[in-house]
Amino acid sequence: METCTALTSRIQTLECSACGRPHSAFVLQRVSECCQMPLLATYDLQEPLSKASICQTDGSMWRYREVLPLLHDENRVSLGEGFTPILELQRLASRYDLQSLVLKDEGKNPTGSFKARGLSMAISKAKELGIQGCIVPTAGNAGVAMAAYCAKAGMRAVVAMPRHTPKAFREECYWYGAEVQLIDGLINDCAAWVRHTNANGELLDVSTLKEPYRIEGKKTMGYEIAEQLGWQLPDVILYPAGGGTGLIGIWKAFQEMKALGWLPAAVKLPRMVAVQAANCCPLIETYTGRQANSHHYVGKPTIANGLAVPRPLGEPLMLEVLRESQGTAVSITDAQMVEGMRELSRLEGLFVAPEGAAVWMAARHLLSTGWLQADERILLLNTGSGQKYLDNVEGQY
Repeated sequence: METCTALTSRIQTLECSACGRPHSAFVLQRVSECCQMPLLATYDLQEPLSKASICQTDGSMWRYREVLPLLHDENRVSLGEGFTPILELQRLASRYDLQSLVLKDEGKNPTGSFKARGLSMAISKAKELGIQGCIVPTAGNAGVAMAAYCAKAGMRAVVAMPRHTPKAFREECYWYGAEVQLIDGLINDCAAWVRHTNANGELLDVSTLKEPYRIEGKKTMGYEIAEQLGWQLPDVILYPAGGGTGLIGIWKAFQEMKALGWLPAAVKLPRMVAVQAANCCPLIETYTGRQANSHHYVGKPTIANGLAVPRPLGEPLMLEVLRESQGTAVSITDAQMVEGMRELSRLEGLFVAPEGAAVWMAARHLLSTGWLQADERILLLNTGSGQKYLDNVEGQY
């Protein structure tokens, strides 16, 4: 079998997402020095780069290595993440008279969720930068992924998660050898514990958007969507947005592909829909103007643990994606998520996470309001396997 030639990352610099100030991409960075906001990696996209550079023998997210930030392949910490399937939902489409309905199933990733992408990249870069250990506040899946990739890299892993997190998440972290701290409250309370515990900066905090590289792993979902659909994009993408890294990353990928010429300059990019839980929907409160921002938002637990993010650092970037894409934001109740899980399971044989069920129920809602049309090409993002959420939905089938 033909192997791929080792290619060099085209990363150039890191830019403050708030003011654009450049930061070096070749030393350890966290948030921007200027605004204390997320840093976004930029690449040399002017030099021609053919789609033929995609490594066809690499069935993982690393097939796009030239537009990823890792400088040396020997630092890659991989468990085979990425290149998850896009599945046609023909029975659901038929029931609701939809012309084109597909689902990208991120539950097929290592550790059972899309978090594997971001944490593979973050831990790989941490290894490259000589980091000995990492710490993260998590609603569940990110902690599991960090623990697994730290184990693979031989690094110390410290995970803080809400005490009510389903047992499956906690147990998996223990199996990977992570130190687990259970906290009363939501992920923002876990983040406060992390800040206090790691005040000396001994461990790298890989919280959502508090380092520049998780988003670079997540953006590969956007590259895959384009490649897997023959470089034709859907009309609408519905995405479950807690911290929002994937929503921002997919949009970033589309912009990069346009700059590279992989997508036609005049291509109409998808309208992006951010889906949140009714119990914790800070983005929607800000999007609709009911609050100036989420800095003081108080959320409640939800069966979709990954959506219980009351004060997302990436809120300005998420709002920018919705504005640029002419998208919208929708909230879904826990009861509706259970209904969605039941429908996807029984009609399509897919046991998705509550977050994945939420995006389907959001599509149904938007169809009923006329925002979404039955003849549009619709793509749902299921971010994880329903297996880990059995504690949350026990007996509700």
